[in-house]
Amino acid sequence: MEDSVIPFLEKTLQRIPSSSLKSILSEWGFLSAEQLQDLHFQQSKHILHNKVLAFCEENGVRIRHVIQLDMIYNHEYPNKRNWSVYQFSGQEDDALVLNMTEFSQKFKVNLKDLLRHVSIGMKKCEDDAVWIRVAWGDNFTKPNQFKPTYVVYQLQTPYVFISNLNVKHRPLLSQALVIATKHDEIKEIQLRGRCLKSLKDLVLRRYKQSFQTHQLKPLQERNSPERDQGIVHEHAKRLADLKEVATQTFGDGPLPKLETAVFKLETKFKDPENRILTNRPEPFRCAVKFSSPSFLESLKSLVTLGIASAPVSPLLSSIPQKARNHFVISERGPGVPSTPAP
Repeated sequence: MEDSVIPFLEKTLQRIPSSSLKSILSEWGFLSAEQLQDLHFQQSKHILHNKVLAFCEENGVRIRHVIQLDMIYNHEYPNKRNWSVYQFSGQEDDALVLNMTEFSQKFKVNLKDLLRHVSIGMKKCEDDAVWIRVAWGDNFTKPNQFKPTYVVYQLQTPYVFISNLNVKHRPLLSQALVIATKHDEIKEIQLRGRCLKSLKDLVLRRYKQSFQTHQLKPLQERNSPERDQGIVHEHAKRLADLKEVATQTFGDGPLPKLETAVFKLETKFKDPENRILTNRPEPFRCAVKFSSPSFLESLKSLVTLGIASAPVSPLLSSIPQKARNHFVISERGPGVPSTPAP
């Protein structure tokens, strides 16, 4: 038995919620049916974990088995991680017709050619997504199983979702993914969040979008058929108008879940009375960050309640359509910062 397998197993078990432990262990399939029946899931987590550890030692657990358990947990709870979205470009003619066996072989061979000590786990899930777990070592040290990189490649699309990737390993993972998927390059598209499903919904347009047929005007300039002074109270009319603006801007369905939106300003400081800052060759820089458990839903609610001014600034209302939540505002207008491939 490898020296690090028990600490790795302990760490993995500690992350699994008690309510899901039985189902995850059953899906793992490493414990026998008799061993699972012998576990009393109403016991304290400490006692239960000790018994699971004893059964695993008895069955000769190895690193590869715990990797499988860790992948099951992360697939079940993807929102425990921070995800960044990347996009492939320059595909070959047969790039979308991906053979899973060929993809797996190319990815593993390429990455292991670049790095001597690397641990790779891979599984295809029901939603046409390939989950990849990479534990990084180097030419002298073994892979660190406690800080893996997770990659979710959505088949038949140019999008890949990556969690916990440091700068050192970006070019290695980039090359392996590009070769395995038959593309020319990969780049980050400045869309980040914890809700993996919402990130997929945004880039794949799998949510109920709003379609504006005309330019929204300030509320006081708009005429609404609901403005019947003899029937509806003024406050009720205003709420109806606000709700209409929010619906036209964000749609009438649930919105993808994003926790943040970041806007960075990079422009020349212009003030004739402040020559010190105006004459600086470097641009003036600042950043504004919006945070909420569900930023888009919160913004929609603020508009509906009249707390946020309407119509909403295009910088905010265009987030779902652009599938971005990190922007740079410069002299040339809003854009996304250029970043190197992962």
